[in-house]
Amino acid sequence: MELLKETKTKTLAVLQPGYLAWLGFFDQVNRSDVFVIYDDVQYDKNGWRNRNRVKSATGPVWLTVPVKVAKLEQKINTVKIDNCQNWRKKHLETIKQLYQKAPYFQDYYSGLVETLSGPWEYIADLDVALVKQIVSWLGISPLIVRSSDLGIEGDRSERLLNFCGHFKANCYLSGNAAQCYLDTDIFAKQYIEVRWQNYSHPTYNQLYGDFVPYLSVMDLLFNCGPNSLRIINNDQAT
Repeated sequence: MELLKETKTKTLAVLQPGYLAWLGFFDQVNRSDVFVIYDDVQYDKNGWRNRNRVKSATGPVWLTVPVKVAKLEQKINTVKIDNCQNWRKKHLETIKQLYQKAPYFQDYYSGLVETLSGPWEYIADLDVALVKQIVSWLGISPLIVRSSDLGIEGDRSERLLNFCGHFKANCYLSGNAAQCYLDTDIFAKQYIEVRWQNYSHPTYNQLYGDFVPYLSVMDLLFNCGPNSLRIINNDQAT
């Protein structure tokens, strides 16, 4: 009797770009063979595309990149940064003030300065550059692509399925929030497994007292350095 060959799992995940994104974002990147940055869907005002939080002695502090949204249904990759405001200097000064005493501040700050100082016109381009920079710091290497570069169409669930088909992925990794809308039946019909992220936020040593979750991943990097990926994986908080 011929033995069935074991099928290797190829995992694909899709997330909208985020500014200096949180740990759960990079958990999905790390667990993926292909990571699609969903940059050609509607921009959500007051979302995470252009802002995130870092920690101060008095609690979380917002870092917000000012943007110019021209219309209600504008796609993320068409949203321009308002460079008339000196947001770069403000963000870098805030980060330096809050984290210069963190154990691994010097390991990452100069690279962050270099990336943020680029001539960015669109928020999606800035976000993608930061994702790639942070991924390199974490030491992970999935294929990262932008949905706007793929020319793949479809409605909400169908398009995600089509991404899987394009890259021959047999597993789709999704955040739990999609459980209320993702049509898992169409994935099953194509023999594509849907896995839910079910991310449990780890704790780790931070500056400024009691632990605060759901901050930018930069808080983790500055405080924990080379241990950061292990902590994202919930292997061991240090």
